[in-house]
Amino acid sequence: MQIIHLLQDWWQHQTWLEIIGVITGLACVYLAAKNNIWNWPIATISVTIYIFIFFETHLFADMGLQVYFFVVNLYGWYYWSNKPVTEKKIPVARITKQAALISAGAIVVFTFILGTLLKYTTASFPYLDSFCTACSLVAQVFLARKVMENWLIWIFVDVIYVGVYIYKDLHLTAVMYAIYVGIALMGYVDWKRDYKKQSPSPPAP
Repeated sequence: MQIIHLLQDWWQHQTWLEIIGVITGLACVYLAAKNNIWNWPIATISVTIYIFIFFETHLFADMGLQVYFFVVNLYGWYYWSNKPVTEKKIPVARITKQAALISAGAIVVFTFILGTLLKYTTASFPYLDSFCTACSLVAQVFLARKVMENWLIWIFVDVIYVGVYIYKDLHLTAVMYAIYVGIALMGYVDWKRDYKKQSPSPPAP
């Protein structure tokens, strides 16, 4: 009975805004992992909700990230819609060494600059939050361009986010990101299988 009361008490502290954000967030990531274009319109709903949630919890880098996600979601929707005439879907690509090096450098620079700026605000975990934001910026671009390695970045950053959201008492969001890890792993496996079926394999952008 005590466990039931604890669960009831926990549920009463959850907001409908976060619940809807979690549902749409899980739906869009699952659809992306399954290579389904409908992930993009659902994703725009989820990120809009989380702009408000992260503002209220002082995760300002994450809030700004959602604005960026909103724009990239629209781009991804457009890019995935413009498939080659001979293909049912936009082909999956692989990352190049040059793109990997540029992305790693951009993450380091972005983390330092944004973390330093946020250090003088009320932001929580300025450098860690900035690092996760930087990784997410790169991963989202790769997702929009259908670069397979986007899922490996998401697995890494989502594990970190789980700890951050537990600390900030965003328990439903933490659960959502834990599920994201599993979905990202599934996405990587599925996209890798699709990539191997392609002939010839397209180069990464």
